[in-house]
Amino acid sequence: MEIPQIQINFVPSAVHLPEASKLPSIGCGGECLFVGRTRPELHDDHGELIALQYECYQEMATSELQKLAKEAVDRFSVRHIRVTHSVGRVAIDEASVVIAVSSDHRDDAFTACRFMIDLLKQRVPIWKQELWADGTTWSEGKPITTNG
Repeated sequence: MEIPQIQINFVPSAVHLPEASKLPSIGCGGECLFVGRTRPELHDDHGELIALQYECYQEMATSELQKLAKEAVDRFSVRHIRVTHSVGRVAIDEASVVIAVSSDHRDDAFTACRFMIDLLKQRVPIWKQELWADGTTWSEGKPITTNG
């Protein structure tokens, strides 16, 4: 079996879904894709959400994403992981993060994809500023909760 492939990419502005979701044809039985998009929201004080602005410490973020992907490979028998994340402005309905995972079996692909997005939110130094019609706020994120 070939060595698992890991690709980490940061892109300015929104993620281009067709490019970020490409996985190699290496005979995997399961592929899973997570797409995180900017959703419309309304703030009590600042009005409608216009866009999100992402910033990161790219060298550290790349290193941490590599570590997470290696953990996923080891835990879930994953054969390919591709993470693409925005750095910059992402408008409503545009994608800010895409995680593509392939493995021999679907369960591993689903589980590894969920593992990647949950831990990305907890451990990777990427910050999100919310740009409202009348002001800005920094997202503090929400703790991850799991059942069981």
